[in-house]
Amino acid sequence: MKMDNLKAVILAAGQGTRMKSKTPKVLHKILDKPLLDYVIESAKEAGAKEICVVVGHKSELVKETTYDDVQFVTQEEQLGTGHAVMQAKEFIGEKGQTIILFGDTPLITGDTLIKLKDYHSQAKNAITVLSTKVNDPKGYGRIIKDVNGNFIKSVEEKDATSEERMVNEINSGMYIYDSKVLYESLDLVNNDNAQGEYYLPDTLSIALGKNYKVNTMCTEDPSEILGVNSRVQLAQAQKVIQERINHYWMEEGVTIINPENTYISKDATIGKDTTIYPSVMIEGKTKVGEECIIGLNTRIKDSIIAKGCSIEQTVILESEVGKNTTIGPFAYIRPNSKIGSNIKIGDFVEIKNASIGDGTKVSHLTYIGDAQVGKGVNFGCGTVVVNYNGKEKNKTIIEDNAFIGCNTNLISPVKVGENAYTAAGSTINKDVPADALGIARSKQENKKDWAKKKR
Repeated sequence: MKMDNLKAVILAAGQGTRMKSKTPKVLHKILDKPLLDYVIESAKEAGAKEICVVVGHKSELVKETTYDDVQFVTQEEQLGTGHAVMQAKEFIGEKGQTIILFGDTPLITGDTLIKLKDYHSQAKNAITVLSTKVNDPKGYGRIIKDVNGNFIKSVEEKDATSEERMVNEINSGMYIYDSKVLYESLDLVNNDNAQGEYYLPDTLSIALGKNYKVNTMCTEDPSEILGVNSRVQLAQAQKVIQERINHYWMEEGVTIINPENTYISKDATIGKDTTIYPSVMIEGKTKVGEECIIGLNTRIKDSIIAKGCSIEQTVILESEVGKNTTIGPFAYIRPNSKIGSNIKIGDFVEIKNASIGDGTKVSHLTYIGDAQVGKGVNFGCGTVVVNYNGKEKNKTIIEDNAFIGCNTNLISPVKVGENAYTAAGSTINKDVPADALGIARSKQENKKDWAKKKR
């Protein structure tokens, strides 16, 4: 059967009381990405063209935080997994196939869902259960099969016989259905049980009773089915994702000196022959070029770092850095900064909403905010662009090859012309023309014997 109409329903209505948090469980983050986003992305990778998220607890917050291209239905009362899927019945419809996933299982991969989809089609199943085998199945529903390996049922541990509890193949709770079978089966699920809830696994026995083919696909990696129900499990899941990502980049030619202490976003990209030192966080959609050195204790978020850069003990947020530029240690590059090529940004330098031309040197102890800096400019130690007057931000323009003397204050808005100089210790509040020297300091006067008299 051709899988040309694959949908995904993701269950994300639960509160997650064990997280002990005001934040909905599915919005807790791993490497700066919500748990739910990992699941949505895996569904998309598997080919799901339409995705419906079943929300409940703090549903508006989940909707605001999640991808714009997914649909939502609300489960007002949490009455079991079957009840949650019932809320999406009209979305599911009777055509194509539907994958059922959980918003708190971020370790499920697109590759595994593709295998599940392909197996479902090749085996001509009506329902395929994603299962796995574990050494200790305690707490999980068991997959019971006959001697020929045919699926008989999925049984919860509390309902299982002692013999059934010995089975180590467990139900992940994730399935792929022919949508028509799921659509029909949901009408027949009841809550005739001690909890008064509607259980999705009941659709399996309902389908078997109608002579539909039900079977399992056992994933080789048990970690993929693990859910996140507590902060401890959140940390465990992060470790798995962190290991996957770091392993991938090392295979792609990136040196990671201490993978256990390096954190790279799933959405980041890194060029070959780049070396990453310990305690580095590369977040969001950051792009790091080839042959870079990302030094100790560096954080880079949603930024572009071109080829051949060296970044040491620095924070870079939502900015761009050109080729062969050196930054740090202890620099802070704030959002909307564009730093060119062959630039030196030294220690204790802060740059915000500024463009810095190629070949410029900002060696130490300098603040540049809301500025346009040309090529080949030299900033002396202690320079401050005074961009805020208490009410509004103003812009400073420094043209090519200007030389800014140590301890210069540039009172914005102001312009320093091409090849101009400012004298050390000056407070510049008027434009300095090209090739001129701007001096704004009082003449030195020595008071003879002043210190002697004071004593």
